[in-house]
Amino acid sequence: MHIMEGFLPSPWWEIWFVVSLPFVIIGLYQLNRLVKGNRETLPLLAVAGAFVFVLSSLKLPSVTGSCSHPTGTGLSAILFGPCITAVLGSIVLVYQALFLAHGGLTTLGANIFSMGVAGPVVAYLVYRGGVKAGVDTYVTVFLAAALADLVTYVVTSVQLALAFPGTVGYLASFQAFAAIFAVTQVPLAVVEGAIIALVFKYIVQLKPEILTKLNLLPESTIRKLQEAAT
Repeated sequence: MHIMEGFLPSPWWEIWFVVSLPFVIIGLYQLNRLVKGNRETLPLLAVAGAFVFVLSSLKLPSVTGSCSHPTGTGLSAILFGPCITAVLGSIVLVYQALFLAHGGLTTLGANIFSMGVAGPVVAYLVYRGGVKAGVDTYVTVFLAAALADLVTYVVTSVQLALAFPGTVGYLASFQAFAAIFAVTQVPLAVVEGAIIALVFKYIVQLKPEILTKLNLLPESTIRKLQEAAT
C-alpha cells in the first residue's frame, strides 16, 4: 500500500489516480453531510482517522527488503463506509508521503486505491453481509477488518504485477509479489482484526447510540451484546 515515489511507470500511476478520484469525491460529499447532520459522530470520526494513521504508520520488515503494515481502515469502513474511509486514507497517505517517507505523491492514486478503496469496500460488504446473515457481531467485525488488510495487499500485488510483468507474465509476477507480502501480512491481518473487534466492543459499551444513528446495529442487538458482556 506504500508504493514508493516514482516506482510506478506511466501510464499506471495516472490510471490509479483516475480510478481513485471518484471515490474520494463521493467521500467528501458524504463526509460533509455526515458532519452537518450528525455532529456527535465527530469524535468517533477523529478516532477512526487516527486509527488509520497510527496503524498504517507501523511497519514490519518483510522478506527481500520490503515492509508490511497494518492498515487500520476496517474500523472506519464499518462505521462510515468505504468512500469516507477513502478520504481519511487520502489524508493519511499524503501526510505519510510528505513527512514519513512512506509512499509517494506520484503513486498516491495507487496507494489510495489499495488502502483507501479496495480494502474498505471489502470490509463494508463483509460487515453488512455478516449483520444481515445474523453472524456474531464481533466475529463479523474481525473478519471485515482482517480481510480489508489482506485485500489491500492483494490489490497492491496486482498493481505491481500490472506495472512490472517482466518476462514471466502478469500471473507469475502477481504470485511473486503476493508471496513476499504474505509472510508477514497474514499474521498482521489477524492481529489487526482482533484489535478492531475489541475497539468495536468498546464502542458498543460506551457509545451505543452512535451505532444506532449510523444504522450499524439495531437497539435489540446492542442490548444483547451489552448484556453478554456483563
